Amino acid sequence: MQTRRVQSFSLVLPPLLLVISIFISSIAIVMAEVPSEATVHIIFTEKPPVDDVESHHIHTLTAVLGSEEAAKQSLIYVYKNAATGFSAKLTPQQVEELSKQPGVLQIMPSQKMQLHSGRVGLH
Repeated sequence: MQTRRVQSFSLVLPPLLLVISIFISSIAIVMAEVPSEATVHIIFTEKPPVDDVESHHIHTLTAVLGSEEAAKQSLIYVYKNAATGFSAKLTPQQVEELSKQPGVLQIMPSQKMQLHSGRVGLH
């Protein structure tokens, strides 16, 4: 009786391990293929030493994104007055790489704020 259980177990174990390993491999492949979604971030920088601030920011982004075209597509807005910096769509990995670039002071995820009307509560 005991040997039958061992034989049954030894017959079931290899296919079971194969199914489990295929399942784990497929999960790993799917996770590797799904890129991190890019979200909008605000990047505060030191004042660029050049007059063409936008070109400077594109150059900074190019170092991380790999091409000037990708940098231009990612760039959303250039801040020149109250603060120096720009906003861009970046993945978490790109945020990490950009934070190491010279002149980058801080990177914050952009947040939508709900404006409040002055009329609330006045009836």
